[in-house]
Amino acid sequence: MAETEGSTVELADLLRHPEDLDKIAFLKSEFTRKKAAVDSQLKIGLKDQLEVTQNGINSISDGQRTVNQLREEMMKIDKLCAESQNMIRDFPNINLVSQVHRNFTQVEAMKANIESLDGRLKDLEQMLREDDQDMENQPNVLKIHYELTQLRDVRDDAMDQIKRASDPSLEGHLQDYFTRLDDVIDWFDDHIGTACMNLIPLVQADNKGMVVRLALIIEEEEKSDKKVKALQDAQREYRDLASRFKFMTSGPKQLRGYKEKFLKAIELYAQPQFEKAEERFLEEPDKLANIMKWYFNDLYVVKVGMVSLMPKKWKIFKTYTDIYHGMMHDWLIKHIDNPELSPPHMLSIIDWSEKYYAKMTKLGWDQMDLQPHVLDAREVELIREYRQLIVKSVDEWMDRMFLADKISFLERKPDSLDTNANGYFRTKTLGDMWRMLKEQTTVAGDSGRADVAEGVFDAMFRALKSRQNMWQKMVDDESQKYKHPSSSSGNDQEGMQVFQDWLVAIANDQIACIDDNEETSQLSYLTRFQQDLEPLVSPKYMSSHATTELDALRDGFVDLGTHCITIFVSLIFKVDFRTTISEFFTQKWYNEYAMKRITTTFDDYISDYCKVLHHSLLDILIEELADELLVHYLSSVRNKGIKFRRTDPFTEKIKDDVLTAFEFFGNLAQKPELAGLPLTVDFKGIKEKWKVVNYMVRLLQEDKGGVVRVYEEFKKEHWDLQLSWVERVLRARDDFDRSMLGGVKAKAGEVYMERGVEGIMSKVK
Repeated sequence: MAETEGSTVELADLLRHPEDLDKIAFLKSEFTRKKAAVDSQLKIGLKDQLEVTQNGINSISDGQRTVNQLREEMMKIDKLCAESQNMIRDFPNINLVSQVHRNFTQVEAMKANIESLDGRLKDLEQMLREDDQDMENQPNVLKIHYELTQLRDVRDDAMDQIKRASDPSLEGHLQDYFTRLDDVIDWFDDHIGTACMNLIPLVQADNKGMVVRLALIIEEEEKSDKKVKALQDAQREYRDLASRFKFMTSGPKQLRGYKEKFLKAIELYAQPQFEKAEERFLEEPDKLANIMKWYFNDLYVVKVGMVSLMPKKWKIFKTYTDIYHGMMHDWLIKHIDNPELSPPHMLSIIDWSEKYYAKMTKLGWDQMDLQPHVLDAREVELIREYRQLIVKSVDEWMDRMFLADKISFLERKPDSLDTNANGYFRTKTLGDMWRMLKEQTTVAGDSGRADVAEGVFDAMFRALKSRQNMWQKMVDDESQKYKHPSSSSGNDQEGMQVFQDWLVAIANDQIACIDDNEETSQLSYLTRFQQDLEPLVSPKYMSSHATTELDALRDGFVDLGTHCITIFVSLIFKVDFRTTISEFFTQKWYNEYAMKRITTTFDDYISDYCKVLHHSLLDILIEELADELLVHYLSSVRNKGIKFRRTDPFTEKIKDDVLTAFEFFGNLAQKPELAGLPLTVDFKGIKEKWKVVNYMVRLLQEDKGGVVRVYEEFKKEHWDLQLSWVERVLRARDDFDRSMLGGVKAKAGEVYMERGVEGIMSKVK
């Protein structure tokens, strides 16, 4: 089930886009070729395995026949012994005398060995002290081993005899007697262990004599252990029969395990070097090949200098290779299974597999000879994990930075905003975010694989879009606190200026992401991101996917920046002009200068923010102020208690308001604060939009019979004119009657206008 899921995931990676379906024929032929290669390797491996298995079966059969023959011969001997007792006269007496003589001889030999033990141990200690002074050569090591072997046999025989004695209380005393021998053995074992741990340096130093002496000792101990093992097996298998031939059991009784210790020493010698390699690898993952030079140097020394000095049956080069390869496998698997492994380290390990086998081939080893696979054949999985590590890092960085922004934004922390070289407000994490994306792009590019880079860029696109959406939702939620304050929130203007500063900073961030300054050759963040992206992905991905995503991001940055300015303007009208707007077209309006107060407030805002707001956003701010003012002005016909009387000078008052607005917007370019700024505000366009006010005046002052005609002209020029607003204008006339409204509704049913781009009247409800 897990293999099926893994294949499905791999197939999904290969076929991420509809255009990838064109790859199916190529992928099919590629997988067929790979399958044929794998099948061929499997056949060769299966053939070799069958030969090994057959040879093993034959060896087992031969061994079984030999064991059966030995059993038959032992039974014959047992039978002859039993029959001979009846053939020889006085055999019991002869046998008893023979046993007494044999026991006497053994006791006499044991007595001599016990008496000479102290002197022999002194000689051994002296030789060990001499070898302590020359550990690289240990000239006495063979003599010491020979003497120790004899003394060990004496001890084993003595302990065996005491265990079979009727009084076992002396066993403890005898063990104490041989304590000094145990100390000498430990001393000798330290010498042997030191030699084993320095075997490769000894070969490098051309100290062949020491290596050969060590090999002789280990080989002799290996033979001894085999005899002990065979004897123990025989005693266990044929306990009754073996008990009759106790005289044959003289010699070593315990396994000493020198060969196993020798093999363990090979591992212990390599272990500290792996530990040192790990420290360097964690610091410099890109230098793994250089860090592991010692590994191949050791194996080369064994191949060239040690093989001829060791018994052929040991196959010492293969022994070293198997141990080292197993340690390399475990070392690498430990790292790739570490959930905290960073992408550079993961990539280095993935690349190392191919380099490793190439170097082992130079040493004479085929990849099939080295089992298990150094990475458990998990390269495809590791590539996927490597990509996921980068994606995870991107997501974690984006989450942390947005969380920091969110906390600063919601808490309105002081000094949480920054300014760039031009003095524009900016958030503090924008530059960090793009630097992080560039770093992760470099990491993805280091893999040398387009599929890895493409997966990472997909994650980056998602993260950037998510950041745009989260900023928009957050500013929308915060703006509601000022647009619709609760009774417990206190002064609705408290903290609004800081909020507006944030809106300006967020809007500026979006422009910084997309604004390419051709005059100074300064590229935007998104353009530089695109330049980093293009060389790392396939042309098909770039044309069919990346370009679309980049355009969507660019549009998103524009939309978010514009949205922040729109909220900025809406707050001015909702908070600053809350009472002013409600006075339009009321009786109080005729005697007040509401429009002048509004334009004065506009002037203050523009003066305050023109230096900290990007000049392209300043254009949008001015246009938004003009549009929003027009929408609120037209919508004010819904103010409570409005009635346009024929006798009131509403026409002149409306004209005065319009001229006041025109004067303000028309003179903006001459403001000292805006001097030198590349403003592109279309004042003619603003003036053109305000012409709708003229239609409103005509609807108010036209004779009843001409209202329908005015409506028709209005509708033809502005397809998005809302009938509900026209009705409210007509109802504000002091001579309103239902026939007037009925005629307009009838004409509305007759006039058909094709939908076009939404204009200012679509916002007037």
